[in-house]
Formats: sequence, structure tokens, C-alpha cells
Amino acid sequence: MKQINHLPLKHEQYSTSYTLQHKLHKMRCQGDIGDTLITVEHNPVFTIGRSGSRSNILVSEQEITQSGIEIYEIERGGDITYHGPGQLVCYPIIDLRAYGKDIKRYISCLEQALIDMCLDYDIKASRRTGYPGVWIGGRKIASIGVAVRHWVTMHGLALNVNVEKAHFEMIKPCGLPIQMVSLTELTGQPVTLEEVIRRLLRHMGFIFGWDIVDLDGSLYWRLLHE
Repeated sequence: MKQINHLPLKHEQYSTSYTLQHKLHKMRCQGDIGDTLITVEHNPVFTIGRSGSRSNILVSEQEITQSGIEIYEIERGGDITYHGPGQLVCYPIIDLRAYGKDIKRYISCLEQALIDMCLDYDIKASRRTGYPGVWIGGRKIASIGVAVRHWVTMHGLALNVNVEKAHFEMIKPCGLPIQMVSLTELTGQPVTLEEVIRRLLRHMGFIFGWDIVDLDGSLYWRLLHE
């Protein structure tokens, strides 16, 4: 078993979590900390990956501003996506040298954990060749976009639990003409983020061979201000 520290941030601004990711990534590269997994829910934000473009934003800048949505261009792979309330975001910051230096396998493991978790709710999810993430038929329930530097990962996955679909309709998610779907739509009943975190971490722990240790979420404030 490999120990990984779980840092539950609950609800946090994207900019704060992004800064924290970079700090933890640097510390992991230097060997100052062990593997770390952040779980968080963000305020509304669009993030654009390395292969993305603002041309996949379908509304005016004024409408985005009025909706309280921020935009960040970041170093992960993939195109544009949305994060916001009702969505679980996971950021594993792990050293892939302990996992065979295989980025494709790492992404496949993230997908499998999500697929297995969906089965907990009697939802049959699947992969789609050439398009990282998890799909329910032609609709997408989870997105994956990672960055790897010095074999240490950043960014990760976003799972729709009960998101505001109108925000997704302001963009072409992943640069594709697709529909997004949430767990609550598929189950027809309320699903809490806390429950989903617990279930997803259990599946991630099994697939990656993790012994997950919960940290006090307030510790990250010290990391941000050191």
C-alpha cells in the first residue's frame, strides 16, 4: 500500500486551489511531502487547457461577467471545461515514478475509479476512445485533464454531481458539441458531495493501492502563506 494524504478543501475559490496545487507540486518534486490528493468544490469558473481556445466560449464576455464566472488558461491537457458548485474536483499530486511512469495508464485508472463509482449508483458508465473522461452514452459525466512535470502530476478530474447545466451551455465542453449530465439526473434523487467523495476515494484507493490518510483542511492555509 502507498500512503497518500487527502486534503479536503470543501468549497474554495479556483485561484486559491490553483496556487496551492503549484506549491504542493513543487514540494512533491523536491521530496518535501508525499503523494497528496485534494478534493474540492469551486465557485463558477471556466478553465482552458493547452489544446483549448476561447473560440469554444459561446457567449459574450459581458454575459460571463454577469454570471460571476472567471476564466483561467492553465497548463493541463485538453480544451475548455467548467467547474462550479455541485461538482467534485480531485487533484492528485503524485509521483508517477512509483506507478511505472505511464501517463496513459494513470488516466485510465482515474477513469476506471469513476466508472466503478458510477456502478455504486447502478449507472453504467464507459470510456470513449480518443476522448479522456467518463461517458453515459453520448453524454459526459466526468472530465479528466492532467499536467505532468518531472513525473509529478497536477490537475485531475471533475465529476458532475449536481451542476448548473446552464453554465455548461455557455461553452463547448472539451471543444465538442456534447451534453453534460449529473449524477442526480441519472439517479433521480439527491446525492451529496460528501457521499460521492467517500465512494470515489474508496475506488481510487483500491485501484491505485492507496492507504488514504485524511489531513486537517486548515493546514493548507499555512502552506499558502509559508
